[in-house]
Amino acid sequence: MKIQNKKIFASILFVLISFVCASQGGNPPPPMPPPPPGLPIDGFTSLALAVGAYFGIKKTIQNTKD
Repeated sequence: MKIQNKKIFASILFVLISFVCASQGGNPPPPMPPPPPGLPIDGFTSLALAVGAYFGIKKTIQNTKD
C-alpha cells in the first residue's frame, strides 16, 4: 500500500470516528426515584420493652436464687 493511500485511509477513519462520537450524545438518563420513607415506630415498641423487662427481671431473680 502506498503512503498516499495510507494517509487517505487514515483520514477517512478519523472522519468516521468523529461521526460516531458525535452521534452518541442523546438525552441524559432520567433522575433516580426518591428513596422510600423510613418505617414508623409502632405501638409494638412498648410491648417489646415490657416483654424484655419481664424476662430481664425473671433472669435476675433466678440468678440471685442460685
